[in-house]
Amino acid sequence: MLRYPKAFFTPITFRNDRMPHSASAKKRLRQNVRSRDRNKAMKSEMKTSIRKVLEALSAKDVTAAKDLFKSVAKKADQAATAKTIHRNKAARIKSRLSARIVKTAQSAAS
Repeated sequence: MLRYPKAFFTPITFRNDRMPHSASAKKRLRQNVRSRDRNKAMKSEMKTSIRKVLEALSAKDVTAAKDLFKSVAKKADQAATAKTIHRNKAARIKSRLSARIVKTAQSAAS
């Protein structure tokens, strides 16, 4: 009996009503489902941490933004290492957020 994870039965899996027939195709489908769920969770965590930094910046809380930025950098690097996102995108995210933190810190100081 072939068992699939819960996430297998999503509309994305059954696109074009094609089902795998060979054993290797069934295995690839299982792997794709697992990696898709893992990638989705990783991206979601990263976006949530980015949102928290932006909320701290909008509240002019630079120290909290700097602390939260560390988790953003870590999650972006992990996503890039896992090839969930491109490494240049991770660098761009970190660069833009750090620039906004510096800009907010300068405007708060003056």
